[in-house]
Formats: sequence, C-alpha cells, structure tokens
Amino acid sequence: MQTRDRNISPISDADYPLRTATVSRTTGETDVQVSLTLDGTGRCSADTGIPFLDHMLHQIASHGLIDLDVRAKGDLEIDDHHTNEDVGITLGMALHQALGDRKGIHRFGHFVAPLDEALVQVALDFSGRPHLSYGLTIPTQRVGTYDTQLVREFFVAIVNHSQMTLHIRQLDGINSHHIIEATFKTFARAMRMAIAVDPRRAQTIPSSKGVI
Repeated sequence: MQTRDRNISPISDADYPLRTATVSRTTGETDVQVSLTLDGTGRCSADTGIPFLDHMLHQIASHGLIDLDVRAKGDLEIDDHHTNEDVGITLGMALHQALGDRKGIHRFGHFVAPLDEALVQVALDFSGRPHLSYGLTIPTQRVGTYDTQLVREFFVAIVNHSQMTLHIRQLDGINSHHIIEATFKTFARAMRMAIAVDPRRAQTIPSSKGVI
C-alpha cells in the first residue's frame, strides 16, 4: 500500500510558471529573433532564409515539445555560415534565459533514435559548462544547398550560449540527410528529457553544489 508524505505539498502550476524567453541579436552580418516556450506543444514557425535549417528547427520544436518562433535576416549572398551560426547563438541564449537557475529540472538527457539506416546517440547536461563532443561523419558536402559543415557550427553555437555539455555520436548511417535529421531529432528528445520538471526536486537546483 502506498503512503504519501504529509510534509510534501502537492505540486501546482503556480510552482512552475511557464518558462519562456525572447531574445533579439543584431550584428553587422545578421538580425535574429528567437521566441520560445519550453513547456509547449511542438509548434514552430521558422524563417531563416535557409530552408534546410528551417526544417531542422521544426524537428527541434516538434520532438522537443517546445514552441519556437525564429526570424532571421542575414548576408546569405555571401554564404549561409553567419546566419546558421547566429541562429544557433540566439537559440542558445533563449534556452539559457528560459531555464533561469535550472531549479527543478532533470538537467540530464539521453536519447538514441534511428532514421532509416542512420542511428544517432545524444547525451546532454545543462551543467553550466559548455562543451561539445561531435562524432558525426557526414559523407557529402551538401544536402541540397546546405553546407553540411554548418551542422557542427550550429551545435557549437547552441552549446556555448546555453551553457550545456553535449555529446553526439553517430552509430550508423550513410545518407547525409538521414544522419543530420536523426541528429536534430535525437538532440530534441534528449533536451526534452533534460528540461522536464522533476516534481521530486520541487524548487531545488539539480546539483550537489547548490548552484549551476
């Protein structure tokens, strides 16, 4: 028979207000705005001028169950690098802002997901210590018009500005599109696990040090 600790108060929505952020970032190369809700339903509107990146942002929102709105204008006449990187930077900043002091979150996330022949593993920790271990081998230089080198640059930007530790491992795969999309989906599911509220932690910071 289960018993309930009378000293533990029930968790209400008021204990966990909606976690949102809007961040704008303007440089001489790009103008980016990101709005997100961590406690969302997977809605996404993305217009970066880079169709493949927009598609990947939809994967993050859909599989991470965050609501995401991304608007970017950049020097695409040069190439996609600045816009791709600055979207990652601004998204990372928005994640960092929405998470605040990290109270109550699971903090760690891990997921493995296939997309046809591709299989990718992601482990992450909203640790406050930025680090990327990147283990993708993408066989082609481009998917459509998208430079596949920019996948790593996107994750570098998110990691540094959300202050997460992120490990990405490709376990299998020969199709570039499948490998990249599996990576974004797996990242989203791992992030969804990490940002989820753990009611047993209530309003405590998920660190033995008491701070992240």
